[in-house]
Amino acid sequence: MNESSGIREYIRDMASLIERELQQSIPSSWAIPAPLRESMMYSLMAGGKRLRPILVLAAAESLGGSPEAAVPAALAVEMIHTYSLIHDDLPAMDNDDFRRGKPTNHKVYGEAMAILAGDALLTHAFYSVVQSARKHNIPADRVIDIVEELARLSGAPGMVGGQAADMLGEQGVTKLEELEYIHLHKTSDLIVFSLKAGGRIAGGTEAQLAALERFGTCIGLAFQIQDDVLDLIGDESKLGKPVQSDVKQQKVTYPYFIGIEASIAKVGELTREAKQAILAADFPRPERLLELADYLMKRDH
Repeated sequence: MNESSGIREYIRDMASLIERELQQSIPSSWAIPAPLRESMMYSLMAGGKRLRPILVLAAAESLGGSPEAAVPAALAVEMIHTYSLIHDDLPAMDNDDFRRGKPTNHKVYGEAMAILAGDALLTHAFYSVVQSARKHNIPADRVIDIVEELARLSGAPGMVGGQAADMLGEQGVTKLEELEYIHLHKTSDLIVFSLKAGGRIAGGTEAQLAALERFGTCIGLAFQIQDDVLDLIGDESKLGKPVQSDVKQQKVTYPYFIGIEASIAKVGELTREAKQAILAADFPRPERLLELADYLMKRDH
C-alpha cells in the first residue's frame, strides 16, 4: 500500500467512525420536537469530508493518546461546523440552495427551523465536550481548557467574527490582509481548535500544543486558499456544488489578488510550514498529521 492510499484509507475509516458516533450523538430518550431533530440530523449526516473531527483524532494519536477518548470533542467540532454551514446558507447570508449536492437545510425545513437546528447543534457541542470527562475520565482541567477554547475560537473573536468580516467584506475587500483575516478566523480557527483539543485530551505539553496551533493555522489558511482555487478550476461533480460561484457572487478571493499560480504556490508554502512546526516539536507519532497535510494540499474537492 503506498502512502497516498494509506492516508485515504485512514480518512475513510475515521470518517466512518465519526458517522457512526454522530448517528448516536443526540440521545433518543430526549423529548425533542420531531421537525427539530430531523432538521439537525439532516445537516449533521449530510456527508462532507469530516476534516475537523478527523484532525481531533489524529492529533490525539500523534501524541500517543487514545483516539476513542477524543471522539466527544471530535463530534463537538463537527456540530459547530455544521451549525455554521446551516446559518451560512440562509437567505440573509450566502443564500445557497445546495450544500454537498443536497438542498440546503432551510430549503427542506424552512428558515425558522434551520436557524433553530443551528442553535441546537451549537449548544449540543458543549454537551458533547463534557462527555469527554464523564465517559473517558479526561481530567476536568483539560476539559475546562477545551470548553474555553471552543467558546473563543467558534465565537466572536473566532469563526463568527470571520463570518461577520466575510459579510462586511462583500461591501469591498481591498487588501489581501483583510481577506486573510476572514480565512484565518472563518476557517482556520475551528481547525486550530480541533488539533489542540485532540492534543489536550492526549496530555500534550505547552510546546506541543503551540506546534499544533501553528500547524492548524497554516493548514487552515491553505485549505481555504485551495477552496478558492477549486472554485475556479475544480470539478463540479467532485465538489458537490457549482464552480465559479465566488465569481458569480463577485466575492474577492486569493486568486483575485495574486492569481491562480501564486495561490497554488502559497498552499504549498503553508503546507511546508505546517509540517515543519510538527517536525520541530517532540511528537511520538507525527506521521498521520504530516500525511494529512500533504493530502489536503493535493485534494481536488
